[in-house]
Amino acid sequence: MIKKQQSLDAVIGFRAIMEAIDAGKTIQKILIKKQLKGDLFQECFALVRKHKIPFQYVPVEKLDQISRANHQGVIALISPIPYYDIEQILPVIFEEGRDPFLLILDGITDIRNFGAMARTAESAGVDAIIIGSKKAAIINSDAIKTSAGALHRIPVCRVENIERTIRYLHDSGIKIFGASEKAQTPYFQADYTGPYALVMGAEDTGLEASVIKETDDLVGIPMQGKTSSLNVGVACGILLFEAVKQRVR
Repeated sequence: MIKKQQSLDAVIGFRAIMEAIDAGKTIQKILIKKQLKGDLFQECFALVRKHKIPFQYVPVEKLDQISRANHQGVIALISPIPYYDIEQILPVIFEEGRDPFLLILDGITDIRNFGAMARTAESAGVDAIIIGSKKAAIINSDAIKTSAGALHRIPVCRVENIERTIRYLHDSGIKIFGASEKAQTPYFQADYTGPYALVMGAEDTGLEASVIKETDDLVGIPMQGKTSSLNVGVACGILLFEAVKQRVR
């Protein structure tokens, strides 16, 4: 059974979810009631793990907010966009004779920030956005609306491990720059020509230390006023279009 709730399609019940997975539906996340047990649950959960679908254990009240029907303790949220594989996209970009231009969002959870950053990225000519399967904004109609439809025009790649993906990109010849308030390099002094990826961290905590270790350099925006930082979406726009300026020069 499919219900429409909070701008997302919700598939409820074990059999319906397994059918959706087998049909190739793009599932945003599986919500599972805490301490759920039983043979049917184990069968469904095995399929979820096989297809590497993100899941989260939640109180039954959370599920009841989404659907009052007999959800059996499990609800799948269907994504309004498909997800792509960066390992398939990257070779195509190189084969076309272009330098990849990528945006990696690590821990961006605010839907409106995510949508605005997707809009900016698509406008800047970014080839793909990479997000983690955890600690990422749920892509719903609000995110698409905020992106002005850009999320339908730019590939979004969901990966299990951001650090491992960054290492793959680095091994593929891509320079990795992380945005940080603690950076010693002003953003306008970095070289963004050639294959390039920008990593933006969480709205409140910034980049994880494990992610910083994988970058080639950190870049920052020198602040001139008393405000110590910018909204992450605004900062993303400044950094992306500095790259655009250099790349089209």
